[in-house]
Amino acid sequence: QVQLVESGGGLVQAGGSLRLSCAASGRTFSSYAMGWFRQAPGKEREFVAAISWGGGSTYYADSVKGRFTITRDNAKNTVYLQMNSLKPEDTAVYYCAASKRPGFAANQQMGAPAYDYWGQGTQVTVSS
Repeated sequence: QVQLVESGGGLVQAGGSLRLSCAASGRTFSSYAMGWFRQAPGKEREFVAAISWGGGSTYYADSVKGRFTITRDNAKNTVYLQMNSLKPEDTAVYYCAASKRPGFAANQQMGAPAYDYWGQGTQVTVSS
């Protein structure tokens, strides 16, 4: 069982930056691939970024590529999402998730069903 707690959300102007953190409980954090998803009002939850167990492989949604960076610190049981050049369309609740599926294929990790544990989410609001 893994418990995930997100933090770092808030209100920021367009063009600004935020760094989200997701702290995980348990001693097996390094055995999970991690992902970030987001859900805007009236829209479905969508994939944002994913990172492999050791941090050597990452995937990004096209909409955030070049602006967002996912990293992890296994010693701190934490995964991060650095968000730069934020746009109003980035406004959403951001969720982190942990996946214990074998492998780290893009078509797997970009889908919510690959993830077994989810945090409660943190709100990010980008004003124009």
